[in-house]
Amino acid sequence: MEEDASLFPKKLLDDAPLVEDETDELEDPEFVLGSVPGEAENKADPRSSCPGKEQNADKRKQRPAVQDRMQASLLRRDLSHLDQLHEEKDLFIQKTREELRACRWRMGLLAKQQESVAAGLAAERAAGNMAAVGRLQEAFQRLRSELGNEGDLQAKMTAVLQDSVSAMWHMEIQERQLEDARKSARAEAPAARKCLQERGASGKAERNRLLRVRRSVYLQKEHGLRHQKLVEDAQKNHRKAVKFLKASLGRIRQQERREELESREHARRRMDAVLALKSSISANRETLRKFQAWGQAKAELAEQRAQAEKELILAQGGDAFKHFCHQRRRQELETQNRAFEEEQKLRKHEIVSRILKEEAEEARRKQRPSPARPAGRPILRDQTWSYVAAFHDGKGPADPPCCPPNKLLHSSPQLQEGRSALPQASLLVRAVSSESVQADRGSLGQEAGTLARPEIPGLWKEDCKPYQVPKEDVGQEPMGGTKTDKDVLARPAQRLRRGVTHKQVASRREFRGCPFNSKPKLVHFKDFDIGKVYKKKITLTNATYTINYCKLVGVEERLGDFIHIDFDPPGPMPAGMSCDVLVTFKPTVNKDLEGNVSFLAQTGRFSVPLKCSAKKCSLSLDKELIDFGSYVVGETASRTITLTNLGGLGTRFRFLLASECCEVDASPSVFNTSSSFTCEDKGFDSRVTTSFSEQLMAGNESVPADVPSRKESGKLDIKEKEEGRPVEEVTLTTIVTVPPNEEQTEFSLGEITEGEIGPFSTIKVPVIFTPIVPGTVSTRFKVVFKNQQCPTLYFKVVGVAIDVPVWVPKPNVDLKICMYDRLYQDSILIHTRSKAALTLNFEVCKGLQGHLELLPKTGCIQALSSYSVRLKFLPRRSLPEDAGKYFDKESRVLEAPMTIRVADQIKPVGFTVHAIVTTSDLELSPSGVDFGYCTIYEAIRTQVSLCNHSLLPQEFGFVGLPKFVDIQPNDGFGTILPLETLQLDVIFQPTKAKEYNFELVCKSEINRCFKLTCRAVGVHPLLELSHYQVKFAATSLYDTSVATLYVINSRLSMNSPTPSVPRIGLEDASPVGPTSFEFLLPPDSPITISPSVGTVWPGKRCLVRVAFRPVLPIELIHQEALQALTKEAEAKSPHSWPPTSHFQKDTATQRKDRLRQSFSLLRLQNQDRLFQASASQPLEVQKEDLMSSSQEYQAAQATLTRSFQGKFDKFVVPCVVASGDTKDRKGTEPLSFSPHNAVYLELWCPAVAPSIVVTSDKGRTIADFGDIAVGQHGIKKVSIQNISPERLDLEYSVLNPNGPFVLLNPIRKLVSGETQVLELSFSPRESVLAQEVLEVTTKRGTLSLALVGTGVASVTTCSIEGGVLNMGYVIAGESTSAGFKLQNNSLLPIKFSMQLDSLSTRSGDEHRLPQFLASPAQRTEVVGTQNYSGQSVFSVIPVEGVMEPGRAQDFTVTFSPDHESLYFSDWLQVVLFEKKISHQILLKGSARKHTMFVEGGDPLDVPVESLTVIPALDPERTEGDPQPGPPSPEAEELKPILVTLAYVQLDTDTPAPPATRELQVGCIRTTQLSAKKTVDFSLDSIASLQHKGFTIEPSKGFVERGQTKTISISWMPPIDFDPDHPLMASALLQLRGDVKETYKVLFVAQVVTGP
Repeated sequence: MEEDASLFPKKLLDDAPLVEDETDELEDPEFVLGSVPGEAENKADPRSSCPGKEQNADKRKQRPAVQDRMQASLLRRDLSHLDQLHEEKDLFIQKTREELRACRWRMGLLAKQQESVAAGLAAERAAGNMAAVGRLQEAFQRLRSELGNEGDLQAKMTAVLQDSVSAMWHMEIQERQLEDARKSARAEAPAARKCLQERGASGKAERNRLLRVRRSVYLQKEHGLRHQKLVEDAQKNHRKAVKFLKASLGRIRQQERREELESREHARRRMDAVLALKSSISANRETLRKFQAWGQAKAELAEQRAQAEKELILAQGGDAFKHFCHQRRRQELETQNRAFEEEQKLRKHEIVSRILKEEAEEARRKQRPSPARPAGRPILRDQTWSYVAAFHDGKGPADPPCCPPNKLLHSSPQLQEGRSALPQASLLVRAVSSESVQADRGSLGQEAGTLARPEIPGLWKEDCKPYQVPKEDVGQEPMGGTKTDKDVLARPAQRLRRGVTHKQVASRREFRGCPFNSKPKLVHFKDFDIGKVYKKKITLTNATYTINYCKLVGVEERLGDFIHIDFDPPGPMPAGMSCDVLVTFKPTVNKDLEGNVSFLAQTGRFSVPLKCSAKKCSLSLDKELIDFGSYVVGETASRTITLTNLGGLGTRFRFLLASECCEVDASPSVFNTSSSFTCEDKGFDSRVTTSFSEQLMAGNESVPADVPSRKESGKLDIKEKEEGRPVEEVTLTTIVTVPPNEEQTEFSLGEITEGEIGPFSTIKVPVIFTPIVPGTVSTRFKVVFKNQQCPTLYFKVVGVAIDVPVWVPKPNVDLKICMYDRLYQDSILIHTRSKAALTLNFEVCKGLQGHLELLPKTGCIQALSSYSVRLKFLPRRSLPEDAGKYFDKESRVLEAPMTIRVADQIKPVGFTVHAIVTTSDLELSPSGVDFGYCTIYEAIRTQVSLCNHSLLPQEFGFVGLPKFVDIQPNDGFGTILPLETLQLDVIFQPTKAKEYNFELVCKSEINRCFKLTCRAVGVHPLLELSHYQVKFAATSLYDTSVATLYVINSRLSMNSPTPSVPRIGLEDASPVGPTSFEFLLPPDSPITISPSVGTVWPGKRCLVRVAFRPVLPIELIHQEALQALTKEAEAKSPHSWPPTSHFQKDTATQRKDRLRQSFSLLRLQNQDRLFQASASQPLEVQKEDLMSSSQEYQAAQATLTRSFQGKFDKFVVPCVVASGDTKDRKGTEPLSFSPHNAVYLELWCPAVAPSIVVTSDKGRTIADFGDIAVGQHGIKKVSIQNISPERLDLEYSVLNPNGPFVLLNPIRKLVSGETQVLELSFSPRESVLAQEVLEVTTKRGTLSLALVGTGVASVTTCSIEGGVLNMGYVIAGESTSAGFKLQNNSLLPIKFSMQLDSLSTRSGDEHRLPQFLASPAQRTEVVGTQNYSGQSVFSVIPVEGVMEPGRAQDFTVTFSPDHESLYFSDWLQVVLFEKKISHQILLKGSARKHTMFVEGGDPLDVPVESLTVIPALDPERTEGDPQPGPPSPEAEELKPILVTLAYVQLDTDTPAPPATRELQVGCIRTTQLSAKKTVDFSLDSIASLQHKGFTIEPSKGFVERGQTKTISISWMPPIDFDPDHPLMASALLQLRGDVKETYKVLFVAQVVTGP
């Protein structure tokens, strides 16, 4: 329908759209195609019949109506638009109000959060938590900013809402104003609709008329288009058919080429197989040489050991021979014992398994019920006796009445096997023993009809063995076991052994013929070798009507030594079933054998013929007569005769004349076959070794490389015959004439007339006929053979020589190489031997008459003279089609036969014109070049191939080149050789931005033109570079060269001249503004550009830094490192082969002797393979672990750096350009870079070897100090060498002055070839990994040394917690020890020393006051009481040493006081590396004269001793008269103990806990003898203390040695306690041990208020 509508004027279609009814009405083809008369057209337009005045009047009347209708339509459109705006504005106001409510809700929520944060801030500030205060302040600021943002948003939304409401009000006012117009429009709507319908009806009639007219025109056009389409389709189908035909021809040619390639590939595979065989033989020779060397070395070593042992025995005076004999016998005895023990074990296992099996069978048999024997039925023994008696009487093999003949055989298959092997008595015994089988036939009757089940259960099992007659049964005499009975049984047994046959009748037909069919019918062993074993399988199929048996009789006696038959009798075989027989043939004599393999069936004997054929020669010729026919004197002809050997044995042959008498050379063949073994008792090792060695020794002989051996060729030919491929023929095509003899010289043979013909191969020998004298010639040849059994073969050769009076001395006219459409001439000379003048007619072959011409066409040659003819050759383009068979299109060779017809001569004289016709075409590939987009600042180079299809060289040149194009080399001129393809560079450099379309013309020397079409688009880029080519100076490896350039934006305004305006071709000019660029570097390039991305403003430029740092490829470094690792592995290999020259000196006899050694050499080869596999594994592991930080990688990198010869690279870096600023893009959105609007930067990067290299540490440029303890220092020496040819001045970069690295000896000058050592120091101050780079700068480059070191802190841990070691109480004069540990947690060994303050010397101690005179605040030292003897109270072991990483050191502290004191103390310091103090330990201890002590209470004295010693008691009284009773308290010294208790009074109503203190009563462990081992204690005045609120538990008790006991004291204030006055009470504490001591304990209690 769209096509129909397109045929009408646009105006009509717009004014009145088509109605569906009209389309349905016009679907009738008769109505549409009918012609429209002119009257109908006039009637269709009523206005055409009215006069002009009436039309003008109607128009004036219609104008107001039209205007009213237009106004009404505009009013309706405004009203509908106003309604739409009203709805949109209403929806917008609703959304705005919802967003405003959401904004107010968020503001309220933020205000609440702000209040809570302010409260938390005030609380945290009051608590002094500054971290929380900072965090809450940040949260408060964030909430305040969010609240401000929400307020701004609310204000904006409020303003927008007010504007929308006011606009809504205005729209409602307008709607009310237009309400009257809306009502009037609604009233006028029916009238307008009616008017519109009337207009539609009038327009409908007009459109129908026009549709009919247009439809008829359209159908006519469609008919023409359909006809044109049919013509085009026919042409298109023709083209497709031609295309498919070409494709089919192409596929056929492709298939032919594929077949040719396959044949070539087949030949190549055969050659590869021969080469592989040759390489395998060479490898085996080398392996045997290795075996020989190993065996010789092993034998020499064994001989040396034996000789040494012999000398030792002789030196001791013993008999060496006797010792060796005993040793050998002892070894043999041990071997026999071991073998006997193993055999005993195996027998024991077999006996046990057999016993278990028999027990299981016995139990199974007992469980199975025995079947009842039917009454009145004879047993099998009676049947057998009756059968034997009948047979003995001569009645024939009559069957028992109760058992058919076949059933007897079915029931006892052992009877069939025992007819020829067992003695007479055993036959009967076997028959009798079958009674049990006959008895069970009732149970087996159900399985008898199934072929897949045995008749006897277990018969087909692998472990089922034939029944063996027990020994006790063999010795029993049968019934009637007299001599007469034995004689009676002997005669039928003999007949049974001879063979009992039965006639087989089925369906009243008796079977006749061979009972079993053999497949194959003839067992033929062809072409056997002595010593090898051949096996063939025979399938015997039962061809009788019913079940039959088959038994092996054997082979003939003369074949018994060579043929072995493996046949397992299958038992009863149904008809059609088959069994297999394995025939093994092991030849020991080389002669033909024939015989039969005999079998015995139930119906009679049969046999399978057997034939063994030795290798023979079966030689024949393909023809006995060779007729050459007639040939002109002086010509040469050749025929081929084929000698074929169809046998499996090769021989030597020789072609001779029948008159010659020559013996074939009887010398041994140059081809030796491997020897074979005929002895059966040789082991596998000896057979393999000898066969393999002799084969290789035969290969070492002089063998012609081009002639295969008989054995190999035979194997290959047999294999090809088995695969169905034809035997490849050996053709000897080299033709050399045998020197002529006196009798005949016309016939001769090829170069090789004798040689070796292998089995199943052919030899082709050419026979050459060269006529000398006209006439008939015949010769008889013969072929003699070395093998005497081969008869001599004869063949005859016949030929006729003729003579012609006219001849051409040059029968072949060679015009060399000729071009099309060019003239070539030559002269043909003709001779005659006739004595009369002859007329000659010259004829050109048909088809070449338009190309070749002989002038004159007729001539007369005089007697005994010569004649010259002019030859003109002008080849046309149609020569390949006109010449036909005379022209080879592939090789372009023309062989045109010319004929000279002589008068009165039947045979014409011919000669041939040879020419190679070639074209003069030059081909430019590609035919068109599209340079694409190219900027005016660069040039694009593309390669064009110029191919010379001619066989002659041609000169060429490109002429008329435009200025913006250049062709190189030689500016587009030169000479192109035949069939050569030259690569020409076409360089295009535009001068302005426009589109280029031009042609390049190439002319040849014969003025032929060849055109090359080119097109390109010139681009003026937005940016330009200050330099488009940067040439770096020669840069050393791992050094950096830097160059700078500018990216320029030179455009300032749009008013610049047209040619300089940036544009792409003829597109619009680019706008003025900021322009961005980006350099796209190639991957893995040594180039760095900074900045690579940027923006350039108009009239500005941007500085770009380009850096070049050459490095070595990682793959090359890995390869060098792996090679070094391989060399190290080979150097560490313990196996080393002896030099090859040692083997070259061995003679052939020595090699043969060594090759006959034992086969144990193969084990050495396996060991060598295992060693190689184990050696290759570390290399694979090292390859995986090889990283850039490894030493092997660094060493390989240094080696390659020193041997670096230099390298030059050229890089082209594109710089893409885009309008706009990079900052204006959104996020990661890239700018719209145009690939055409780009500039290119060319970099020349030469790399050279460095002038200074590191020679120490395998050339590594990393000085790794490793782990150094903090506070220590390490020194590293680095050797540098000047490998440049000049003297260099060195400068060094500045190291971090606060860093740990220091250069100790900066060297300023370095002579060529000189090596100096740089000393570097590393002194870490903290535990951190330090790295710095030291640059050694010269005028030729920079050497960077990476300095790496790790500072390791000395971390140790002590087992003493709190830093105090209390030694406890000790008896004065005794000592005690305690231990602790120090753990080294660092990675370095730590040197330590232990220092005691009491033993250290301090210079300021002399001017200080004594400790007991100084105030407690001024006391700073902790060294307490010391011994009176001057020896140290405390001692530590060990004093100094080294702690290994991760290990612990045990220390022992000994406390040895010499007097009584409670204040022994000292300060122990652990000093690391004689500098750092890591731990300080306070050592404490107390000494008493007696074993008891009391601890606790408040201190009442100073911790130092006075200058005088005041004894506690009177020594006279203490040592004088002892009193038996206890001393009075007044006489004893009371030692005070102050115990202060503070009761904490709480404000709450809950009662406070009592105030508590503790006293410790202890007994010191001592080595002194004492009558009392414990210490008793008691506290008096307990009742008064309890009255005052004190509670003491326990008040009395005893303490064991080395233990302490706690006395707990608690106090609760009594009711009458006055808080303003402390409570004081006292009690006596008595201790009784070796002495008695009394302590006065003073209790002071008070009440304090709590916090």
